[in-house]
Amino acid sequence: MNILLSPRMRKVSVLLFLAWVCFLFYAGIALFTSGFLLTRLELTNQSSCQEPPGPGPLPWGSHGKPGACWMPSRFSRVVLVLIDALRFDFAQPQRSHVPGEPPVSVPFLGKLGSLQRILESQPYHGRLYRSQVDPPTTTMQRLKALTTGSLPTFIDAGSNFASHAIVEDNLIQQLNSAGRRVVFMGDDTWRDLFPGAFSQAFFFSSFNVRDLHTVDNGILEHLYPTLDGGAWDVLIAHFLGVDHCGHKHGPHHPEMAKKLSQMDQVIQGLIERLENDTLLVVAGDHGMTMNGDHGGDSELEVSAALFLYSPTALFPSVPPEEPEVIPQVSLVPTLALLLGLPIPFGNTGEVMAELFSGGSDSSDPHSSALAQVSALHINAQQVSRFLHTYSAATQDLQVKELHRLQTLFSTASARYQHFLRDPQEAEAALSTLTAEFQQFLRGARALCIESWARFSLVRMAGGAALLAAACLLCLLASQLAVAPGFLFCPLLLIPVAWGLTWTILYAGVAVTTGSKIDSVVLGAVAAAGSLLPFLWKAWVSRGSKRPLAPLLPVPRPVLILLLIRLATFFSDSFVVAEARATPFLLGSLVFFLVAQLHWEGQLLPPKPLTISRLGSSAPTAPPRHGGARALWLGIGLLLFTRLAGLFHRCPEETPACRSSPWLSPLASMVGGRAKNLWYGACVGALVALLVVVRLWLRRYGNLKSPEPPVLFVRWGLPLMVLGTAAYWALASGAEEAPPRLRALVAGASAVLPRAVMGLAALGLLLLLWRPVTVLVKAGAATSRTRTILTPFSGPPTSQADLDYVVPQIYRHMQEEFQGRLARTKAQGPITVAAYQLGSVYSAAMVTALLLLAFPLLLLHVERVSLVFLLLFLQSFLLLHLLAAGTPVATPGPFTVLWQAVSAWVLLATQTFYSTGHQPVFSAIHWHAAFVGFPDGHGSSTWLPALLVGANTFASHLLFAGSRLPTAPALALPV
Repeated sequence: MNILLSPRMRKVSVLLFLAWVCFLFYAGIALFTSGFLLTRLELTNQSSCQEPPGPGPLPWGSHGKPGACWMPSRFSRVVLVLIDALRFDFAQPQRSHVPGEPPVSVPFLGKLGSLQRILESQPYHGRLYRSQVDPPTTTMQRLKALTTGSLPTFIDAGSNFASHAIVEDNLIQQLNSAGRRVVFMGDDTWRDLFPGAFSQAFFFSSFNVRDLHTVDNGILEHLYPTLDGGAWDVLIAHFLGVDHCGHKHGPHHPEMAKKLSQMDQVIQGLIERLENDTLLVVAGDHGMTMNGDHGGDSELEVSAALFLYSPTALFPSVPPEEPEVIPQVSLVPTLALLLGLPIPFGNTGEVMAELFSGGSDSSDPHSSALAQVSALHINAQQVSRFLHTYSAATQDLQVKELHRLQTLFSTASARYQHFLRDPQEAEAALSTLTAEFQQFLRGARALCIESWARFSLVRMAGGAALLAAACLLCLLASQLAVAPGFLFCPLLLIPVAWGLTWTILYAGVAVTTGSKIDSVVLGAVAAAGSLLPFLWKAWVSRGSKRPLAPLLPVPRPVLILLLIRLATFFSDSFVVAEARATPFLLGSLVFFLVAQLHWEGQLLPPKPLTISRLGSSAPTAPPRHGGARALWLGIGLLLFTRLAGLFHRCPEETPACRSSPWLSPLASMVGGRAKNLWYGACVGALVALLVVVRLWLRRYGNLKSPEPPVLFVRWGLPLMVLGTAAYWALASGAEEAPPRLRALVAGASAVLPRAVMGLAALGLLLLLWRPVTVLVKAGAATSRTRTILTPFSGPPTSQADLDYVVPQIYRHMQEEFQGRLARTKAQGPITVAAYQLGSVYSAAMVTALLLLAFPLLLLHVERVSLVFLLLFLQSFLLLHLLAAGTPVATPGPFTVLWQAVSAWVLLATQTFYSTGHQPVFSAIHWHAAFVGFPDGHGSSTWLPALLVGANTFASHLLFAGSRLPTAPALALPV
C-alpha cells in the first residue's frame, strides 16, 4: 500500500531522518572521545601542618623552629619570574666558534648573559636546570602543574582558553593558609585559576598573541616598586613577550633577541635587589617549536629552562658541565619545604634534595646528608598518602605496581626510622635511603603517567564502529532516496522503537545492579539499538537475489583510492606524512578521471544545448571530441596541486623537514623591499581571485541581471578586496607606523576586518533572499527584458519534477509569457532568450563560496591568499573536468558523482595542510581570534572559538558547500 504524504510532511520526514543521523554521529564521537580523552579524578583533600603526611614523630630538624611545619623553612621570601615559553636553549650561552666547524649564529643564543655570569662568578649560589615538561604544553596546564605538582591529562588541553579555578591543593592555597602575602602581576590566566588568592594583583590580558609588549611593560611598571616596597612574601611575575614573539615571528626572528635581552635586564635588576632570605626562581612553563608554537610533546616543546639563585650559598658543589634534567613538577615540593609549607596533597613531584644541604658553608656533611634524606622521606610520605587515597576513590591505578611501590616505601621508611634511632654506618645508610626514596618517588610518578594516559580501547573501537555504521546508513539512504515513492517515515519508526527499547534495558540493568548510569554509554546504546534493524537487514540481504552492492555505485578505481585513504589512518608513518600522501592520491584520481573520459569516449563539447520548443527537447546526442581538452584540464589541475604543495608546514615528527617560509605573516619579514614585493603578490592574488570568478560568471551570463545579488557581485566584491588589501597593509606595517598614527592604525585594524565580514554577511543575506534569478529577453520587433525570480521550493513533489530540475523554471517562464504571447501572436513568433538558466544554481553557489572565502582569508596570514587562489583554480578545473563527461540531458534526478565526492575530500585535506595547519595542538592558529578584535573579547569565549575554528576548518567549510555547475545558457525559440 502506497503512503501519500504532502510536500510539507516529506520535508519533516527528511529533517527527522537527518536529526537521527546527527544523533548517531554525536553518540559515536562521544563514545570514542570518552575512551581517548581520559580525565582523572581531582581530589579536594588539603595538606596541613597539623596533620603530618605519615605516622611517626615530627620530621627531623623541625623541633622548636619558628615557622616550621613539616620541615623548617630555609627562605622567608620567593620571587618567581615565569617567562612564558622560555625554551631551555634560550638560556644557553653563545658557544665559542670551534675551528673546522661552521659558526652557529641564531638570534636567541647568549641573550640571557646574566645567568651565565652568575654560574661562572657564584657557582654555589645559582644553578641552571633543564626542566622536563609533561604534555600538553599549554599554559593553563603548566600553571596547574607548577602549583599543584600534578599531571595533566589529554582532556585538559581543551580547557586552556576556558580556565576554571583549581580545586586541588596547591602552593597558592598553602601560602594563603599560612598567612603569607602573595603579590601577582602578568598573565590574567592566574585570575581564573586562583580567584581572590592574591593580596595584590596586576592582571593583563594574555590572549592577544600579536601584542608583544603590553603585558611585559605593565609588569615592569609595578615590579621594582613592589619589590622595594616589601609588602610581600611571594612575588610572582608572569611575562608573555617571549611566547607571543614566538607565535608571531618564530624563535629565529631578531625580535626574539630583543625580548630575551629585555628579560635579561629584568633578571639582572632583580639579582641586584635581592636580600639574603630571598630565593629567585626564573622558570619557563614550556618551550616552543621551530615555528614558535607549543601544545604538543616534541623535544623543543617539553624542554624549558629553570634557574635558581640566592644571595647566600645554595648548593654544596659547583654546577655540573651539563645541566641536570629534572621534571617540572619537582619545583612544587621543593618550594613548599623551602618555605616551611606542607607539600600540596596531590603532588607527584620529587624534591630537589641538594637544595636542603645547607649550601657550601655547611660544616657537618652528616647533617647535610640527613637533611636531604629527611626531605625525601617527607616527600615520599606525602606521595604514598596520595596514592592510597586516590586508589581508594577510583580504580585507575594498576594494583600490582601500586602494591610493589607501597612495599618499597614501607621498607625504606622502616629503615629510615631505624637509622634515626641507631645511626650506624651513616654514610652508606644515607646513600641507600636516598636511592630507595628516589626509586619510590620516580616509580610513583611513572605509575601515574601510565595510568592517566591509558586509553579505553573498547570505547574507542565502539565509537569507531558506530560512526562507520552511521556512514553506511547515510550512503545507502542517499541512494535509496532517489527512487520514486521512497519514504523516510517507515525508515524512522522502527529504529526509534528499537533505540528506546535498548535504552530502557540498559537503564534497568544499571539500576538493578546498582551501577551508575553513564550518559555517554546510554546514548551509545540508544544509537546502536536504533541501528540494529538496519544492520540486520543489510546482513540478511547479502545473500539474497537483490544484494546491497548495486546501491553503492562507486567506480572500482575510486573505491581503491578511498580504501587506501582509509588504510593510511592505521599507520603512524602515513598519518605523519598525510600532507604528502594526500596530493599523491589526488593526482592519481585526476589521472584516472582523464583516462576514463578518454577511453570511454564520454567527453562532451562545450556547446550550449539547443531545445526546439519550450517544454520539449530533441534527444539528439551531442558530438564527441578527443581527449585533448580533458588532458589539458588534468595537467592544469596537477600543476596547481603541485604549486599548492609548496606551502606546507612540517610535522614535529620530521625534524629534518623545513617548513615553507611563506606561511609566516608579512610583519615578521626583515627587509622592506621583500615585504613590499610579497604584499604586491598577495594583493595580486586577491584581484586574480575576483577576476577569475567574475570572468566565469560573465561567461555564463550571470552578470546581466539587475537584481541585488548580481549588483553586489559587481560592486560589493571589489570593496571587499580593497578592504582586505588595506587591512594587510596596516597589519604588516603596524610596528613601523609613526607614534602619532598608531592609534589611527589600531582603530583601522579593528574596523576594516569587521567591514569586510559585514559586507560578506550582507552578500550572503542577499543570496538567501533571492538565491535564483533568471534574466529573460523576449524579442520580436523590439526587445523586451524582464527578470523572473524562481526561489527554491524544496524537494521535487512529482515524477515530472524528478526528471529534471530546469523544467520547473520553464513552467514559470511559460506562465509569465502566456498572456504576452497571445497578444503578440499576429506579429510572428517571439524568441525568448533565458540567461543564467543553465548555471542558475551553480552561479549562486560560486558567489556564496567567494563571499565566504574573504572572511576566511582574513583569518589567515597574507600569503595564504595565493593558496586560496590555487584552491579556486583547482576547483574550477576539477568541475570542468567532471562536467566534461556529464551530459546535460541526462534523465532522472541530479546526482553527485563519487569521483567528485572523493576529489572534494582530497582537495579539502590538501588545502588544510597548504594553509599551514597540522592536526596537533601546537599548530592551531590562535591569532585568528584577534582579527578585527585587537583588544580582545573580554569575557566572551564563543566568538574567539568561532574565529579560530573557522580558520582551522576553512578548506572544509568551502568545499562542503561546493556543487557541480551545469551548462551556461539556453536559447528557447517559442
